[in-house]
Amino acid sequence: MCFVSCYCNDFGIRAGILSQLGTEFALTDTQLGFVNSMAFLGFPIATIIGGLVYNSVGPKKLMLVAFIAHLLGIILTIMASGYWFLLISTFFIGFANGSVEAACNPMITDMYTKKRTAMLNKFHMWFPGGIVIGALISKFMTDMAMGWQLQIGIMLIPTLLYGFLFMGQIFPKSENIVSDTSQNIKSLFTPLFLLMFIGMSLTAITEFGPQQWIEKILAKTGTSPMLILAMITGLMAIGRYFAGSILKKMNPPAILLISSIIATIAIYTMSIATGGMVYVGAILFAIGVMYFWPTMIGFVAEYIPKSGALGMSIIGGIGMFSTAIWQPIIGSWLDTAREVKVASGLSLEDAELASGQSALGNMMFFPLVLIVLFGLLFIMRKKIEDGRVPQDAH
Repeated sequence: MCFVSCYCNDFGIRAGILSQLGTEFALTDTQLGFVNSMAFLGFPIATIIGGLVYNSVGPKKLMLVAFIAHLLGIILTIMASGYWFLLISTFFIGFANGSVEAACNPMITDMYTKKRTAMLNKFHMWFPGGIVIGALISKFMTDMAMGWQLQIGIMLIPTLLYGFLFMGQIFPKSENIVSDTSQNIKSLFTPLFLLMFIGMSLTAITEFGPQQWIEKILAKTGTSPMLILAMITGLMAIGRYFAGSILKKMNPPAILLISSIIATIAIYTMSIATGGMVYVGAILFAIGVMYFWPTMIGFVAEYIPKSGALGMSIIGGIGMFSTAIWQPIIGSWLDTAREVKVASGLSLEDAELASGQSALGNMMFFPLVLIVLFGLLFIMRKKIEDGRVPQDAH
């Protein structure tokens, strides 16, 4: 799991250095949003390509691509001299992350046919687990007045480590997933897959919107944004590790519906809170989003099995593509709200607080829509159960 921790360190560290990048290169929040979006844009391009070629090239070659792209992304970021350099280097990081996802999701579902969603949750515990590490590293290095280049550079350590660990390893052959690409493509054009396609576009931005902007949004709330990020992702990692116990009691549609309700309450709470109540909202947020990503992919693997590796890659890809689209929009929400508040007579510090709360208020509508979508899925659960791959060992 070292390589998963590596690519998630990037999310934590990038969230922590966002203000430094803005100051260093005189970037607006909208421009920072475009920089953020490159990580989320490179991801779906890699997953779509990886999903299409997985049946022929296998996971090992995709992991080699991930390793090379991670090295390129980190080195180019350290060398960045301006806005466009940041865009390109961040794209490589996103492409690397997507290659990891394209390689590992189908490999895990193939290896653990009878507990797909449970094992995908365990695998994806290292996503928030890596962010915890990255957030704490970023806070420590920032407090010690270490520059953003050093913070990015430290990611070379886990990158080289995971490259060393997987080199020469024998990867399992595909035996338990549908590897007919034409059949995979056909399965994408079904009402159930399209519903999940829309759902994933909203679950992803619900999770990543507040997290990726946490330093900017919560900076003036009287809290430590990076400690909140570490707390959120730490709780997410623990929750995903023990997801098997939850899946014994609730099926995926129920988990997704309940998660949407909690996420809505959490984001609303954070949008009106300051001080200690922000931490309460953050805990609720962690509970609300912790099962979204792996359960969505697990749902496709279990309920739409004929979509194979391509189906899982497309679902992951649309999640990140949606997040890429929304990043500059969130940045513009912050810029616009700040300008309006300053024009109304608020001090810059109060305007920063108000703009962050306003942006969170807008983000609350993502999980609100999900309540409707997953409510529909929950009502349909008995009709779709016949096509599900049996799960008997959570």
